[in-house]
Amino acid sequence: MNDFFRFDTHEERRALLIRARKVALSAIQQYDIEWDNIQFIQLSDTITYKIETSTDNHYLLRIHSDLLSREEIRSELLLLQALNKSKDLKVPEGIPSCDGIYVLDIETEIGYRRPYITMMRWIEGEKATGEFKDSHAYNMGVLMSRLHEATKDFNPPSDFVRPTWGVETFKRDMAKLERCHEHFLSEEAWKLYQDAAEKVVSQLTTMRPSEHNYGLIHADLHTGNMVFNDNQPYPIDFGRCGYGYYLYDMAGTMLELWPKHRWMLIQGYESIRKLEMDYTRDLECFFVMIIIENYCHHASDPRETASLINEQKYAQAYIREYLNGNPFLFEVIEAVNVD
Repeated sequence: MNDFFRFDTHEERRALLIRARKVALSAIQQYDIEWDNIQFIQLSDTITYKIETSTDNHYLLRIHSDLLSREEIRSELLLLQALNKSKDLKVPEGIPSCDGIYVLDIETEIGYRRPYITMMRWIEGEKATGEFKDSHAYNMGVLMSRLHEATKDFNPPSDFVRPTWGVETFKRDMAKLERCHEHFLSEEAWKLYQDAAEKVVSQLTTMRPSEHNYGLIHADLHTGNMVFNDNQPYPIDFGRCGYGYYLYDMAGTMLELWPKHRWMLIQGYESIRKLEMDYTRDLECFFVMIIIENYCHHASDPRETASLINEQKYAQAYIREYLNGNPFLFEVIEAVNVD
């Protein structure tokens, strides 16, 4: 039986998207929704579509890859349901089918596994474009702090299953990157990545999780997974949510911010939750960890190669600062020459 998400070649990707649209159209019939239009959004860890209606209520249909089990997907929806009870948060929320089912599996072409489907309420807002304002950065910190406070108060049931992001997942990513690093890294640069990964693992093993610094996190809170409405950010796409350090979430957002706005994000965060005194060293560790994880995720896709190569003058500059033990999070780091 083939994976539904099989798309190693351009032809397989095209076939997948044709397969997926048929599944999406079939899945919509299982919901009490009077829809007008279905709009493809993207193919990533899920295939997503916006379901538009004639009212103000729109929806997000997700076709899940084979990476997550039904129990893991159901657990994500359970967490989102709990977060929406917080008066300070607004997050996507799953809706049941006409039969009261939150995670469907839909028939597809013979020879392929039936994919899992979920339907979510659409969060209105705009993706950030251009440079962030100071208020954007500060409000992202406030949002993150409220999110961590809410997940800390969540009491998961015994059958709650979500991944843990840490040493083991990072090692798996590095093993994946080892197989395809030559697409965008020289051997000298690959050695730099290996040294950085070794330091990250060493540092992670010395961290001590506590109720204050560790718990359920979004785990993919880059700025593309936020929408803005009147300068207020709202988190979307909780597909990677799981257990990890709260600083991991912060580092994922900071990758796309200038040093000044990284500091403003910290100020926003600490307006609600205070960080530990020596947080900077660990935050920089997660910053480099996420840089490497991002390349692990994209390196196998030849369509990404050109952009990965172009980014190395910045990525390797941060990695070198990290290996040299120089603080870099709140400094402007100059790009380096890369072969």
